[in-house]
Amino acid sequence: MAIVFKKRPGLVAYITCGDPNLEISRDVALAAIAEGADVIELGVPFSDPVADGPVIQRASERALRHSTDLAGVLDVARQIRQQSKAGLVIFSYLNPILQFGLEKFCAAAAAAGIDGALITDLPVEESADYLRTMKAHKLAPVFLAAPTSTDARLRAVAKNSRGFVYAISRTGITGTRQDVASDAQSLVQRLRALTKLPIAVGFGVSTPEQFAEVGQFADAVVVGSAIVQRIEQNPGREAAAVSEFLKSLGVSSQRAEGDASRQVGEPGNADPPRAGARVTTI
Repeated sequence: MAIVFKKRPGLVAYITCGDPNLEISRDVALAAIAEGADVIELGVPFSDPVADGPVIQRASERALRHSTDLAGVLDVARQIRQQSKAGLVIFSYLNPILQFGLEKFCAAAAAAGIDGALITDLPVEESADYLRTMKAHKLAPVFLAAPTSTDARLRAVAKNSRGFVYAISRTGITGTRQDVASDAQSLVQRLRALTKLPIAVGFGVSTPEQFAEVGQFADAVVVGSAIVQRIEQNPGREAAAVSEFLKSLGVSSQRAEGDASRQVGEPGNADPPRAGARVTTI
């Protein structure tokens, strides 16, 4: 198993697990994969989010009312892995993982077929124990990079990420937007000088035009709130609604020229390119 982007732009699809229930979350994830998603971010609902907009906050509240927890999310991952080789990433705040136990989480994630994790509120500067445990279980830690990140922080994010780097297109909370912030492209350019890993851009992509625009400069596009919103607005046909939405973005039609792809590998893949070297992108 590996995180691989076989087309440009690749698609990272986020869902809040347990909204409206874990069975439907599994079906939505499989529907997204069928429509071309390379990676599924399995969101762990949390009661006190700091970066989520109203759409994902409402989804987390609904999931928590159904007693969704990290163990349930890992079980969904196990079910998805039985049917798909797509990349699977746990997307969580730190608290649920600490409550579960870091070592226990990493062991359970690996056993479930998870490829990596993104902990939104764990600074890379404070992640030594997490990185050590993730490495021991051959899991890919994915870190966030923001337009406001210093060069030093971007270097740390590039050095310690595996699988891909998640570039936040703008500051603020999650949610769909009418346009993609110009800061996103300059952030990707800054990261390109530091890592060979694929760079996925997220926070606000919700239209075919935005999807295509981001695909001009990033390796992958993260779509989250727009997917969660379709789930909220289409009770009883959540998976079908997500399929229709992703089809409208033109995900499966955005094919790369040639057969190039990027995938998670050994730690050396995250080293900065040599001076003058050409970094191949998909």
